[in-house]
Amino acid sequence: MDKRLTFNEDEINYDKYRPTYPNELYKKIFSYCTLNSDSRLLEIGIGTGQATEPFLKFGCNVTAVELGNRLSSFVADKYSDAKNFSVIHDDFIHHPINSDTYDLIYSATAFHWLPTPKKYNKVMSCLKSGGVLALFWNHPFPNRDNDKTNIASKAVYNKYRPSNEKQIEFCEDECVKYADELKTYGFTDVEYHLFHRVRTLSTDEYLHLINTYSDHRILQSSIKTCFENDMRRAIDSVGGKINIYDTIDLYLAKKP
Repeated sequence: MDKRLTFNEDEINYDKYRPTYPNELYKKIFSYCTLNSDSRLLEIGIGTGQATEPFLKFGCNVTAVELGNRLSSFVADKYSDAKNFSVIHDDFIHHPINSDTYDLIYSATAFHWLPTPKKYNKVMSCLKSGGVLALFWNHPFPNRDNDKTNIASKAVYNKYRPSNEKQIEFCEDECVKYADELKTYGFTDVEYHLFHRVRTLSTDEYLHLINTYSDHRILQSSIKTCFENDMRRAIDSVGGKINIYDTIDLYLAKKP
């Protein structure tokens, strides 16, 4: 199965437990580009719409392209009252889109699933001259060595997914690489921003959250059950809560 389609299997859980994005991120986007009620926006990989509402509230016309049929139906219903929203069930790379159409194209924790360089070439074609590309991701990190809740969960991961590779928290060095990639494919006025937050989840919330991740969903059923039972015991043993340290990275760039 295409790993991208694992997100299509449980849209209710995904919508409830995947985090949204901080207000500061949207402020950066709105200050970078001029948007109004006539602006046409395209969202790539909407999922269940964690990043969509601020653009709709701003009054922009948002079209989303989503690979998953259940996810597409979910967001069509979720935003059924929004007259400035529509969703297309298709693969962004293969769906026909007129050139020079959009003022802003954005993608939230989804753009990495698309093939390079096709994704950049397609975006460049779809944007109007001077149009903006906004890409952002949330990088959750539950592996801090000075956090007892992280130590407890890490022991379970080491049991089921042993690795000598040290888990490293997302940092600015990665941003520079991505910004340089945007420049390589012809985008200008490239800038990036980092945002940080801490989420504290209950044992149940954390187990629901990891069930939205593709690498967890594809585990063999018996292993998945044992993993979740051990994780429940581990988090419960340190108070029934786990801290997740999020780093959100935003990239903004323009079509010349």
